[in-house]
Amino acid sequence: MDVIEEIQKQEEEYRDSIATVDKDGKRIWIYPKMPKGKFYDYRKWVSYILLVVLFGLPWIKIGGEPFVLFNVIDRKFIIFGIHFGLQDFHLFVIGMIILILFIVLFTVVFGRLFCGWVCPQTIFMEMVYRRLEYWIEGDANAQRRLNKAPWTMDKVWKKGLKQALFFGIAVLIANTFLAYIIGMDEVMKIMGEPIIEHNTGFIAMIIFSVVFYLVFAQLREQVCTTICPYGRLQGVMLDKNSLAVYYDFERGEPRGKMKKKVNPDAPKLGDCIDCKLCVQVCPTGIDIRNGIQLECVNCTACMDACDEVMEKIDRPKGLVRMDSYNGIVNKEHKLFNTRTIAYSAVLLVLIGLESFLFISRSDVETLLLRTPGMLYQEPEEGIISNLYNYQLINKTSDEYEVRMELMNIEGSIEYIGQDPKTIKNEVSEGALFIKIPKEQLQGRKNKIKINVYNGDKLVDEVTTNFLGPIK
Repeated sequence: MDVIEEIQKQEEEYRDSIATVDKDGKRIWIYPKMPKGKFYDYRKWVSYILLVVLFGLPWIKIGGEPFVLFNVIDRKFIIFGIHFGLQDFHLFVIGMIILILFIVLFTVVFGRLFCGWVCPQTIFMEMVYRRLEYWIEGDANAQRRLNKAPWTMDKVWKKGLKQALFFGIAVLIANTFLAYIIGMDEVMKIMGEPIIEHNTGFIAMIIFSVVFYLVFAQLREQVCTTICPYGRLQGVMLDKNSLAVYYDFERGEPRGKMKKKVNPDAPKLGDCIDCKLCVQVCPTGIDIRNGIQLECVNCTACMDACDEVMEKIDRPKGLVRMDSYNGIVNKEHKLFNTRTIAYSAVLLVLIGLESFLFISRSDVETLLLRTPGMLYQEPEEGIISNLYNYQLINKTSDEYEVRMELMNIEGSIEYIGQDPKTIKNEVSEGALFIKIPKEQLQGRKNKIKINVYNGDKLVDEVTTNFLGPIK
């Protein structure tokens, strides 16, 4: 038993460290071989579409307003042309819960596919920065030779060009990121007007640019393997039915080199010829043949590399493929089980709740409160008056005048200053008196209901308390 445990321990030793850090804790720089193949081509097209969406959305406007905006500073949020304010915070909370639950469900079923195919970190690293690096410095071996070579004009030119392009793209990403926060118009002002007029915005732009540059030029795969919390959490989300990039050890083992002369008495080898191409193309430096690992981002580069080798040696493709543990061992492909069905049910309920709240969301929200510190007044015999402050929160791009009417009690409303009027996508404020005959009041505190109209259209209903004399 001790011998078996020792063998198992040795087989699992790779889990005690990551491929990008040596025994002394120093960084091991990864030089992944340039991938090619069917899945890599698919990833390129997915990346192109997502990059167009990412860089294109800030330029889109509806009615002069951004299509998407997340202005945390001014608490102004626009999603698909619809404005959301602090009063819609509950919609945001439910939306975030839906997003988190969707990610959990997606991971349970499809593993870490999001990381390799959709995550902005992977798209920029593998489909933008890494491809520029291949174009300027060459493939993995050429990059190694260049880094070890003495500083010549050729090396200075290549390294300088690469770093300049890297920082230029980082500036572009930073400006796009800021456009989602402050709007593209404001970003263009910062770029076109004197720096002294936009000190804060310019400093923010420089900071974001430097951060993005360091992430893609230096940190690279460390973001996925040691920083990103999603990568750390995936281990507790996956089960034996979850899809992931797996090595078919049932078919591939025992691995060994192909030989022209085969000893008939030697044990039969599996399909894996131990070429290590799956390791060489991996952007995080792992050996997928060791099994599922937190460093694996399911980029499928190893699948393309292995399929190419299998084609050359005339063996079936799919030695490394998207599959589940049960799919490899038991040949069972069961995506939906009790856990996934439960997640799906809760997700559908939350989506239904979010949809209902969104549909029932009013265009105008009214806040009406008695002015603090003010008691009731009796401006004339038999009439009790209360002073109120109101806010009209307009969630549309239209401006219009509104009127307020008492619904459950007789009385009148007198506005102080101009009549209530909404401001597009803003909050308008004012004050008013509500006057009610004394005989209509029930006592010290009376609940009254007020309807808010835009023309003949009811846009909101509000209730408040009216203070009267003690009976």
